[in-house]
Amino acid sequence: MLIYKDIITGDEIISDTYNIIPDGPVLWTADCRKYLKGGENFELEGANPSAEGGDDEEGGDGEKVMVHDIEDQFRLVWLKDEEGMKPSKDNFKSHLKAYVKAVNNKLKEKGVAEDQIKEFQAGAAAAVKKILANYDNYDILMNQSMDPNGMHVLIDFREDGVTPFATVWKHGLEEMKV
Repeated sequence: MLIYKDIITGDEIISDTYNIIPDGPVLWTADCRKYLKGGENFELEGANPSAEGGDDEEGGDGEKVMVHDIEDQFRLVWLKDEEGMKPSKDNFKSHLKAYVKAVNNKLKEKGVAEDQIKEFQAGAAAAVKKILANYDNYDILMNQSMDPNGMHVLIDFREDGVTPFATVWKHGLEEMKV
């Protein structure tokens, strides 16, 4: 199995268990799944729930919430401000510019093949333009360490309006074999 880690933060972002589809020269997309998480009701083997008042509480501890599998598996965090809103388009544009520059520098620092660096440089501007054009559709997830300089995973829905998918930067990932 391959796990792809953020080249800047080292956080795990995605794995090859997802059907990763190239979206131009620098972006990848992968279909996700949404499911209800939480409200687990754990019971020890041999315990008598009726004697312990276990029948009185339905649904277990905590509330149930809808999550994306990629969010849950890689401990991604929703990017929201104090009011619970995602950053403004202008703020995100600033992040993207800094991120593209940081990835470019990291690729050079790691001695990545020149053709890969040129592919990233040639495709980055079009990818930023595409992301900003669809910005209102995206939910934004941050890496586990919540490092603002790292990759942000973008979640949108396919044309069917039901299937969520994640968008990540191909060159912003390094592969780790597990």
